[in-house]
Amino acid sequence: MSQEIIEGIQTIEKEKGIEEGILISALEDALLAAYKKTPGAGRHAEVKLDSDGEFRVYGIQIPQEVETRLVEDAREARIQELERIEEETGERQHTLITDEDLDLDWSQVPPDQIVRTDVTPDDFGRIAAQTAKQVIQQRIREAERAIMYEEYVDRQGEVVTGIVQQAGDRNNVLVDLGRVEALLPRSEQVDGERYEQGSRIKAVIAEVRSGTKGPQVILSRRDPELIRALFELEVPEIADGLVEIRGVAREPGYRSKIAVESHMQGVDPVGACVGPRGSRVRMVVSELRGEKIDIIPWNTEPARFVAKALSPARVREVYIDDETREATVIVPDDQLALAIGKEGLNARLATRLTGWKIDIQSEREFAQAEADAAFAGAADDEEYSGRCAAILSNGKRCPNASLQGSRYCGVPAHQSLVATEGAVAEAVAEEVEAVAELEDAIEEAATEAVAEDLTAAAVLEAVVEEELAAGEITPGEAEELEKAIEETAAELVAEDLAAAAVLEAVVEEAAEAIVEDVEASAEVGDVLDEDRSDADTPLH
Repeated sequence: MSQEIIEGIQTIEKEKGIEEGILISALEDALLAAYKKTPGAGRHAEVKLDSDGEFRVYGIQIPQEVETRLVEDAREARIQELERIEEETGERQHTLITDEDLDLDWSQVPPDQIVRTDVTPDDFGRIAAQTAKQVIQQRIREAERAIMYEEYVDRQGEVVTGIVQQAGDRNNVLVDLGRVEALLPRSEQVDGERYEQGSRIKAVIAEVRSGTKGPQVILSRRDPELIRALFELEVPEIADGLVEIRGVAREPGYRSKIAVESHMQGVDPVGACVGPRGSRVRMVVSELRGEKIDIIPWNTEPARFVAKALSPARVREVYIDDETREATVIVPDDQLALAIGKEGLNARLATRLTGWKIDIQSEREFAQAEADAAFAGAADDEEYSGRCAAILSNGKRCPNASLQGSRYCGVPAHQSLVATEGAVAEAVAEEVEAVAELEDAIEEAATEAVAEDLTAAAVLEAVVEEELAAGEITPGEAEELEKAIEETAAELVAEDLAAAAVLEAVVEEAAEAIVEDVEASAEVGDVLDEDRSDADTPLH
């Protein structure tokens, strides 16, 4: 009989993949338990498979002092285990520990002190056959559960196809996956979808739990990974790695947005996902029971990516703030409702897809906000108080708020204008200093010229007085000469001062022209000449 059992175990090993040693060990434990229930069974025994292929029971005898020590060690180990369970669960363990329930550690006993005696009962073959049947069936079930669990636990996130076995309007749905029955809970179902019994559906394996009746597979129809997996099934370019899905944002049952990028020149990622005449995306939409899907080209430029993410709305301008990751989007007045979407759905999906906080404004709202800001700045005798001072290529002010202690926002191109302002101020200061030096030089030269004219006049007057004293000229002639000298000196002084004034005026005009040129160049630097390759979406 035992030989038949061994042959059956070997067959099961081949068919079920369960190791023979595991089944034999389990069978020995079960036979030992069955033996201990027979009348007259020994206190210590073990069941082993002998060389003839028969299961034999061996009674074990050891010295009394050794047995006492083993029992005490086993009892202490059992008590420690119960205390650990009590600490973990918080429940007091009321378990009566008997010597018969203790597992003794025979490895601590020297082999020469162990005496084994064959105590196999006469009808042990019948007991072995009955026990083997039960143990083998139980082990087969456990092994199959373990195999199935290991198979499905590695498939989390994978899309599977199943047949609806049981469905209800408000209940969980049971889906047959072939080898296991999966559960589609109410929380993972899409609102508005109906699952008819016998219908075929696709779902994502969201979770795999190990249960007493086998692995419990939890499915999901709401997971964004369902979108990604369905496109991988329908689009060969994605499966081959030529096109990559960079992001998925989904409102189950309503609308989804995916961002796609091509890794090969000449492959249009959007066209590949749409397919000939929309055949590929139509298959995905059909599987999702009519859920709308927007396919967005991935772009490293945040402004362009945000603008495309708001599809199907047309975007006029996008202003971004890298520091706060906020984007202000300007759309035509007739596109505002489309950009926001029903109950904010389109804007919400675009925010999830791009990772940017998006503020959508119509052109009228934006123009009014600019006018109000300009009026407030004029009233406070300031220029757009609290807003970035950069002038965009469209002639408008940047709408972003300026950083603390700066006239510009956090956009790098705008912050670079701070250095331009410093250079302008330095150039103006240098010109003012140069003008002051020129004016000082002109005044000094004019003073020297006047002094020379007056000195010459004084010399001439002294000569006239000497000639009058020598009698060479009459008093009347002397008076006429002195009057002529004074008039001439006055004319020369007036000419010197007039020439100095003219030079100072010329210097001031030249300085003003230079300052105006420097400031004009700075204003040109303030105007950000943006890339206009995409006229609908200027970058800021």
